[in-house]
Amino acid sequence: MCGEIVAQRVRQLITRSGRSQGEFATLAGLDPSKMSKSLSGTRRFTSLDLARIAELGDVTVDWLLGADETPALAGRLSSPLGSSVESAMQEADRLTQLRADLAFLGYKQHVTLPQTTPVGSWWVGQGQQLAAWALDQACAAGADPSHTRDLAELIETVFGIDVAISELPDGFDGLASSREHRRLIVVGTSTVPSRQRFTLAHELGHVLAGDDQGLLVEADVYDKRHSRQSSEIRANAFATAFLLPEALLKSETSGTAWTDESFAKLVFRWWVSPSALAWRLHNVSLISKDLRDRFRGMTTESAALLAGELGSFTEWIDAASRCRIPQLLLRDTFQAYLDGTSTLRPFSNLIGEDSETIRQALEQAGEEPPLTS
Repeated sequence: MCGEIVAQRVRQLITRSGRSQGEFATLAGLDPSKMSKSLSGTRRFTSLDLARIAELGDVTVDWLLGADETPALAGRLSSPLGSSVESAMQEADRLTQLRADLAFLGYKQHVTLPQTTPVGSWWVGQGQQLAAWALDQACAAGADPSHTRDLAELIETVFGIDVAISELPDGFDGLASSREHRRLIVVGTSTVPSRQRFTLAHELGHVLAGDDQGLLVEADVYDKRHSRQSSEIRANAFATAFLLPEALLKSETSGTAWTDESFAKLVFRWWVSPSALAWRLHNVSLISKDLRDRFRGMTTESAALLAGELGSFTEWIDAASRCRIPQLLLRDTFQAYLDGTSTLRPFSNLIGEDSETIRQALEQAGEEPPLTS
């Protein structure tokens, strides 16, 4: 059945191109007789055949195989964003389609997920359980999320989940996509880096918990109207415990003389907002209510000045304001090209550069192109 679907869709592309079957085959780099045999069912299209046909027809390999997925949207938007949401969903779908094509070619995404789901009816407790598991995974990989500014890289390295930072509509924090062999987190560029970092942890919580299989869109991770939903309570509890683990907080702040300066230094030790840190310290009984209220009124900029971390703060904003291509996806698309199982188009599309320009650059750098026959 799958072979019939592929043949049918290849014929559609040939018809759409306005060329003969032989001309289309030649342009796709296939021998016309092999194309004929594949369309008649006496020969199977190879993965490289499909990659070349997909490139020529400007479609995905997934589409050639018969996939017509429409991402499931969990509607938790604070306001109707219309076409802005659609553009963000299209970007997520583009990245997940590319990941699906790579999986077909043999480059599967190796994601580390919990073997069991958190138990208990207390959603905060579930989030904390999940965070404890995630912290163990990070520790085993030699990573420390609570003290790592670049959380996107850590998520890819430890959990194998693709992470992109893109320009998203205002008031639209991010999204997560969970499908078989395709786990993706997309967050928006931001001039408020602590919010972006919390969003990354929040979306990681959703993916690890298996929430909303499909595409889950977050207009505002701090929106009180949807933060009361069970999955949101769990994701927020996960993010808090993942970024500010209670045991580590207590260990590192034991005996601290609480002043504005000592608190400000901790903001940049933990890479969170003063408000988030103040609430967390109070909730784990490390500071009084009065100190909480005093510290939570501090801005990150004023904390940077008090702690002598203005340079670090500026670098943090600059990093959060830049777009980021999923590095695992980038690696796998280029490896598929080097192995000769894919064309250069997926890699060039990912970095937004013309295929021929990249090919010339590789040749000038001494890289031998893969065999094409």
